Amino acid sequence: MDGPRDVDESKRATLRRFAAVGAASPLARFRDGDSTESESSSDARDAIAGYVTTTPGAHFSKLRDDLQLGTGETQHHLRQLESAGAVESRKDGDYRRFYPAGRFSAFEQVALGYLRRETPRGMLVELLRDPTATGSELADALDVSRPTVSKYAGELEEAGLLSREDGYAVEEPETVLTLLVRYADSFGPDAAALAADADGLIRFDP
Repeated sequence: MDGPRDVDESKRATLRRFAAVGAASPLARFRDGDSTESESSSDARDAIAGYVTTTPGAHFSKLRDDLQLGTGETQHHLRQLESAGAVESRKDGDYRRFYPAGRFSAFEQVALGYLRRETPRGMLVELLRDPTATGSELADALDVSRPTVSKYAGELEEAGLLSREDGYAVEEPETVLTLLVRYADSFGPDAAALAADADGLIRFDP
């Protein structure tokens, strides 16, 4: 059975891994240079910066839990990063999602938010693979009910990610595919599998 020391070591390893990304990212320039700041506090902020860089669109609770940080600690560092203009956020229903500042359009931010939700992501992945897929086929592929597909299709349409004028069609499919491929490792295995086949899914108009 893991003890407190094992948990602390796991937390430190996780923070170091993401802190290395954060320190090497453009967000690193927003360090406040406070010489009184503890090393652990600096590591936590760099880890948050690294996490947001590699996992854009993650909501607060997932960010906090994946980095094994406390709620207050996470809030403090996110406020610092937002105040410095390094990170921005947007409300998504009950969630607040975080992104590197200035990197994504409003459409891309919304898309990333939905791609971090299992069923909407699965629907978009299936439709990128087969643009002719019906609601029933989506339900079968994702092992969900037909009403569940209809519910999320309505949400995706309202968010500007899906058209239901003639069946289901992904809006700006190249953009959505690019996001899925670029951040495949931070999504589920469905995104990783799609990324492996991405070259065959890109369509060019002659």
